[in-house]
Amino acid sequence: MSKFLKDYMLPAGGAMALILGVAYGAANRGYGDSEIATLEDRNTQVEARVADLSEQVELSRQAVAESGDRVSELESALEAAKAEAASAQEAAKAARVEAAEAISAAQSDAGDDTVMTDATAESAPAAEPAVTLAASTTAREGGYGLGREATGNEVAAWDLDVTPDGTGLPEGSGDVWTGEEVFVEQCAVCHGDFAEGRDNWPKLAGGDDTLADEDPLKTVGSYWPYLSTVWDYVNRSMPFGAAQTLTPDEVYAITAYILYSNYLVEDDFVLSHENFDEVEMPNADGFIVDDREEAEAHFWSSEPCMENCKENVEITMRAAVLDVTPEEESEEEAAQEEASAAEDMGEEATAEEAAEETEAAALDMALVEDGEKVFRKCKACHQVGDGAKNRTGPQLNGVMGRTLGALDDFRYSKTMEEMGEDGIVWAADNMAEYLTKPRDYVKGTRMSFAGLRSEEDIAAVTEYLKSFPE
Repeated sequence: MSKFLKDYMLPAGGAMALILGVAYGAANRGYGDSEIATLEDRNTQVEARVADLSEQVELSRQAVAESGDRVSELESALEAAKAEAASAQEAAKAARVEAAEAISAAQSDAGDDTVMTDATAESAPAAEPAVTLAASTTAREGGYGLGREATGNEVAAWDLDVTPDGTGLPEGSGDVWTGEEVFVEQCAVCHGDFAEGRDNWPKLAGGDDTLADEDPLKTVGSYWPYLSTVWDYVNRSMPFGAAQTLTPDEVYAITAYILYSNYLVEDDFVLSHENFDEVEMPNADGFIVDDREEAEAHFWSSEPCMENCKENVEITMRAAVLDVTPEEESEEEAAQEEASAAEDMGEEATAEEAAEETEAAALDMALVEDGEKVFRKCKACHQVGDGAKNRTGPQLNGVMGRTLGALDDFRYSKTMEEMGEDGIVWAADNMAEYLTKPRDYVKGTRMSFAGLRSEEDIAAVTEYLKSFPE
């Protein structure tokens, strides 16, 4: 048995063990091949990822290089532009200095360095920019190092002035009736519908031939020497609280309406940049050049005159017009004037009382009272009663029964004057027609009042006007 085990069983066991060992080795080898394949696949993926990242890195490097080149180009261009701008600024400064010196030299040669004696005169301001320019240029070149050159748009925003010859006017036009509409909407709240002024706001129309009076009325028509002042002021400063909101055409139209309100143009007038310098203002010759710097230079010379002096100084004129110095008169002169005035008043009172009694008998006094209320719509332009004067419209004392356009001291429209020349007289019937719609009855009338719609109001105001004889 032992021999059998020794001869047969042991070799068999050894063979089995060998077989099992081979099988185990084969199994382990198969496992290693699978692991190696997995690792090889992973390695392939990693290599692909590395290649992709390397490509991206290379592209990034190229982009950075190109950007660096572009930055260098832009920096070079910027430096060149700065150098060109600095050169242009230096050239502009030199040109301004040269221009200022040329203008100053020309003014010195022509003696045109005077100003007007009145604040509204415009000839002097034309010389100021050259002086200011020269002074400011010198200051800038002094090296203060403050501020910068104004841009073209900044200069244009301030360059709005218009000179008497029309320089600076923009293209545009406006007619009288458009001007009336814009004026009523934008300006009438202060200056009245007819430029007659409201409260303490200034009057823009009227005042003809009053400059020599004790209390002159200075308006655009009676006083201003240049139409450019009107356009320039309206354009830059009006309407109040909303300056520079008007278009050039609206400014032309408003200016045309102001001219019309002063009877300087007809109702079909159109003002534009082309005919602007053709308009002549009535008081254009009422201003003189201020030559006191030369004419009165001897008053402030270093060697004052001390010869032929007056022994006595007397007051030769008093400023009574300005209410500065009260007028003096003796008690005897005052008593005589009072007595004479009382006597004249007594005689006038007798005649007036008789006339008033006759008129009162012919008038419907209740209707007159109603007419007085209606007439409030007319008082802005017309006056009646004692001391009535022409305003935007004529005074209406004695208008009933008067020929149309008959007052010598008032300027009527051409149509009104022609109707008067034809012998037409104001009566109840044509006055009613006129008050209903003025522009239909008198074509081209200067009165822009729309008219009364009530027959009762027309009858009342007509009766009221009858109560004021000439």
